[in-house]
Amino acid sequence: MTTAARYRRPGQSPDTDTDPKTSSVPPTSPAAKDEAELKKAVEEQAVKTSNGFSVLDILRILGGILLLSSGLSYLSTSGESMTWGYNAWWTRAREWKKLMKPQITLTDAELALYNGADPNKPIYLALNGTIYDVSSSPQTYGPGGSYHVFAGKDAARAFITGCFAEDSVPDLRGAEYTFVPLDPEEKEGATAEDKERAKKRSKLSSAERKNRHAQELRSARKQVRDTLEGWHALFRGDKGKPYFKVGEVRREEGWLEKLPKRELCEQARKARPVRKYE
Repeated sequence: MTTAARYRRPGQSPDTDTDPKTSSVPPTSPAAKDEAELKKAVEEQAVKTSNGFSVLDILRILGGILLLSSGLSYLSTSGESMTWGYNAWWTRAREWKKLMKPQITLTDAELALYNGADPNKPIYLALNGTIYDVSSSPQTYGPGGSYHVFAGKDAARAFITGCFAEDSVPDLRGAEYTFVPLDPEEKEGATAEDKERAKKRSKLSSAERKNRHAQELRSARKQVRDTLEGWHALFRGDKGKPYFKVGEVRREEGWLEKLPKRELCEQARKARPVRKYE
C-alpha cells in the first residue's frame, strides 16, 4: 500500500478531490449565486442599520416629541390648549367637521330667520357678506343679549361706526370717514381758542390739501379693512371663540347702488380724530 493510500480517510475514493478549488460544485452554480446574493443583502442591510436611523425611527421620535409637547401644553394651560395657545384653523376640530359640510347661501331676508327667535334654528350673523354661526353664545346674540342687534343680519357698517341701532346694514360707503381726521376748529364743541389758532395757522395750497386728503383716505380705508378683519377673526374662531363660518349672503348684482347713501352717524362724527399741528 502506498503512503498516500495509507493515510486516506475511510470511505474516500482515491479519485475524490477535496480541494475546494477543484470541487465538484462549481462556484457559478445557482446555489452558489443565491448564497452570495443573500450574503450581500445581509451585509448591505447591516451597513444601513449601523449608519443611521430609519424613516420609521424618525417618525417615532417626532411622534413622541409631539405627544410630549401636547401633554405639557395641556398641563401648562390648565387644559385650555394642547398647542400652547396657537389657534390656527387646522388645530380646531370643528373646522375639519365644517369641511365635510357644504357651505350655505342665504338672502338677507332668509338670514333674518336665524336671529335666535326660533330655538330650533342656529343663530347666524353676517359680516360684509360672510355668514357665521354664533349659536354657542345665545346669551350674547340671542333675544335679550347685548349683541342681539347683530343676529340675523349683515351689520358690517355698525362694526365700523359703532352706531348699532341705525347702522346695522352692510353698506360701507362713507364709513371710512369715521377715521378721517378733522381740523380742531371743525370738531363739534370747538373752543374759541381752537378757532383763533386756526387763523394763525399757515394755509395749505389746493394741491397740498388734495394730497393730504388722499393720504388720509387711504389710511382710513385701511383701518376699515383692519377693523373688519379683526371681527372676521373673532367670528372665524381664531381668537378662541367657538364660532365658525357657514356660508355667504346671496345678493343680486347692483344691490348696493340701489340703496341711498348714508350720512356718517352722530356717534361716528363725534369720534373722528383731530389733526395734530405743531
